Amino acid sequence: MPARPPLSGRVALLTGVSRRSGIGFALARRLLADGAHVFATGWPPHDEEMPWGPDPGGTFAVLDELAGGDALAFTAADLSLPDAPAAAVEATVSRFGAVDVIVVNHARSSHQGLDALTVEELDRCWATNARASVLLVKAFAERHAGDRPGGRVVLFTSGQHLAPMPEELPYAISKGAIQQMTASLADALADRGITVNCVNPGPVDTGWASDAARAAAAARFPAGRWGQPEDVARLVAWLVSDEASWINGQTINSEGGFRR
Repeated sequence: MPARPPLSGRVALLTGVSRRSGIGFALARRLLADGAHVFATGWPPHDEEMPWGPDPGGTFAVLDELAGGDALAFTAADLSLPDAPAAAVEATVSRFGAVDVIVVNHARSSHQGLDALTVEELDRCWATNARASVLLVKAFAERHAGDRPGGRVVLFTSGQHLAPMPEELPYAISKGAIQQMTASLADALADRGITVNCVNPGPVDTGWASDAARAAAAARFPAGRWGQPEDVARLVAWLVSDEASWINGQTINSEGGFRR
């Protein structure tokens, strides 16, 4: 008899699904393969602002390749808006009847050093990255049914707690706040059987780096390669499973030995 998928019957809200080369796509594919129902959100206009651009086939191509059928739902969500995080949680419960897992993978990227720093960009990164993460956890906690086991939250930070990121200050500051909030959020939800952990995936090849930057960074990995979205998905799949129930309040640096 085939083994029961580890997330069978569970419902996951996953943010940051917009490009087939991205981490969000790999996370969605893995969660679906593990038996979860996945409510995904993404915000293509952010990609349109960035050098890497949106997925060439648009959101339709992303969802079509995921082939999630009735187990997959998607909505575009600008999580910088104050009401958007709670709306995403409500939409998940409305579509699938519950929410057991939340993976906060989305981010606003920014490339402003101190000289170019603006109030507007600080506020946009704070609202999208840090504030939305807190509000998503708050809304999840309010809607997670106490009789459903395996409540899981996975947040995403970057490497700013390991080395400086002086040319990405709005991004680094807001991502640093996520890493710092993890232990406090975990303590706030521990008595309800909900774990909260944070992942720093290190440099991941999602198509944003130039060929020269990719080669230079690859040389600093013992394996001679960048992290891949699937590397991140494997870790997250474990963190949201029953096997990781004893892991709580941790920031996990999954960087393949990257030499900074």
